[in-house]
Amino acid sequence: MEIRSTTDEDLDVFVDTLHAAFGLVPEKPGEDGGGLWWSAFEMDRNLLALAPDGRPIGTAGAYSFELTLPGEAVVPVSGVTAVGVLPTHRRQGVLSAMMRRQLAELRERGELLSVLLASEALIYRRFGYGPATYTQRITVPRHEAAFARPRALGAEDVRPGSVELLRRADCGELLEEVYDRYRRSQPGALSRPHRWWALGAGQPPVARTPRYVAVHRDADGAPDGYASYSVDAGTLTVDETIAADDAVFADLARFALGHDLVTRVVFKQVPPGHPLRHRLADFRAGEVSHDTDWLWVRLLDIPRALAARAWPADGELVLEVDDPFLGERARYLLTVQDGKADCAPTDRGPDLSLDVSDLGSLYLGGTTPGTLARAGHIRTHHPAAASRADALFRPDRAPHCLHWF
Repeated sequence: MEIRSTTDEDLDVFVDTLHAAFGLVPEKPGEDGGGLWWSAFEMDRNLLALAPDGRPIGTAGAYSFELTLPGEAVVPVSGVTAVGVLPTHRRQGVLSAMMRRQLAELRERGELLSVLLASEALIYRRFGYGPATYTQRITVPRHEAAFARPRALGAEDVRPGSVELLRRADCGELLEEVYDRYRRSQPGALSRPHRWWALGAGQPPVARTPRYVAVHRDADGAPDGYASYSVDAGTLTVDETIAADDAVFADLARFALGHDLVTRVVFKQVPPGHPLRHRLADFRAGEVSHDTDWLWVRLLDIPRALAARAWPADGELVLEVDDPFLGERARYLLTVQDGKADCAPTDRGPDLSLDVSDLGSLYLGGTTPGTLARAGHIRTHHPAAASRADALFRPDRAPHCLHWF
């Protein structure tokens, strides 16, 4: 078997092989080569696995993104995508070989992290990825959509704002601007490069699929949020809601819940713990579903990655990290002072022993060390280790990722 990098000339073969791996038939792109979820492929970053006779049997790709960390630091990351093996060649080591080659290339690029969305939860942990952000849907019957009167707010707390209704085809630049401003302050959020918006790659509202867009504007008329939605068979489905703060989200939710001729409203991609259900007069009216993982994280350079994010408390922690896929095991002393960390190899005894995939789950703060210790995945070497680690890894703001890739 051969694994080689691809070029632009390999696009059709790559796309055909990927779709065959998933049992799909590729659509035809638009005249500019865009309009499809895969139209933003970076062919100089993709891999093609070939059988001994030269036939393509597997694919793996990567996008160039930026990821916002706790503390609003922004770092480049690789978004792993388009991973597939033909059904005729599964369980023959093709996937492992591609993933090992890809991780080696990402390290050669000097990257700290790689991320992905897992089509199956059992596949990617063995390659060192762990679930790091989570998402859910909230469905509200329209006849139960009344908001409760905020008990802690006075008239002086109500800020004027307005909602403007636009068509997706008429507001691409505005969406790009509002999203980019949002993702730079939201831990766990990924960038959406201009190329994605220009080509209509991905899912709505990035895709060119017809949608209505409710754009929220502040008192000065500046856009500070939007909700992309469609209506079908009495259900209004909000693809995503981008909001500068909770008050903007509430205004956009009121707009959606007040829409005529719909029986229910579905809010997709809502972060766990969001206050929307508490805003409803009837808390039970907000039904939660599709509560699942979203962004998975893999650390490629542990000391640099841990030093890159901000930390909410001072302290020290010795982490013993096992990386069985790459055959690596090491101990690191994490020292945090005034929100900044230094991380270096150490011979000191560990406070925690964990798999690199579990460190990926902890990295953005969406999963606590105590939770994984209670689940039997992290070994604590003294009684206070888990609580000390919880205090260090706790984010000021829960991580969340909306971007699909």
